[in-house]
Amino acid sequence: MFPPGMTSTAIPPPRRRHAFSLPNILTYGRLVAVPVVAGLLQWPDELWMRWTALGVFTAAGITDFLDGYLARVWAQQSSLGAMLDPIADKLLVAATLLMVVADQTISGWSIWAAIIILCREILVSGLREYLGQLKVPMPVSAIAKWKTTLQLIALGFLIAGRAGEIVLPGTVNIGCGLLWVAALLTLYTGFDYMQAGWAHFGDE
Repeated sequence: MFPPGMTSTAIPPPRRRHAFSLPNILTYGRLVAVPVVAGLLQWPDELWMRWTALGVFTAAGITDFLDGYLARVWAQQSSLGAMLDPIADKLLVAATLLMVVADQTISGWSIWAAIIILCREILVSGLREYLGQLKVPMPVSAIAKWKTTLQLIALGFLIAGRAGEIVLPGTVNIGCGLLWVAALLTLYTGFDYMQAGWAHFGDE
C-alpha cells in the first residue's frame, strides 16, 4: 500500500547506504593518512616522527587490502568505494615518494624509480578515465596487485630511513632496491594496460 497521492513511480530513490560502510570508512581513513604521513616526514631528523609516520603508513597500507576484502565479503561494494580506493592508493604512494625524495632519503639514480612509478600512475589513471567514458572495464591485474604490495613495502623501508638504519643497517638500500623492482613491475603492468586499451583508441 502507498500513501494517498503516492504511486510506485513516486517512491524516493534509496539512500546511499554504502557511503558510510566500514570498507568506505577505511578508504576515507587512508585519504586522511596522506597529509598526516607527509606532515610527519617534514622533520626527517626527528627519529620518533619517522617511526610515527611509518606506523600511520603501515595502518593505511593494511586498510588498502582490508577495505576491498570486507566490501566483497559483506556485499558492500559501491561505485564510490571503487572510485576512491585507487585514488587513495595513488595519493599515498605519490605523497610519500615526494617526501622521501625531498629529504634525500633516496637520491641519484633511485629518483628515476620514483619518476617511473609516478608517470605510470598518471598514465594509467588517464587511460582508465578514457576507457570509462567508452564503458570499457579495466580490471586490476594480479601482477598490478603485487606491484602495489611491493611499492608499499619499499616505501615502508624508506619512511623508516635514518631511524631504521639504527635498528637494521642497510634499511635505505633495501628500500631503494625494492623500489626499483616495483618500478620494473610498474613498467610491465603499464605496458600491459596500454596494450589492453589499444584496441579501443579512437573509438567514439
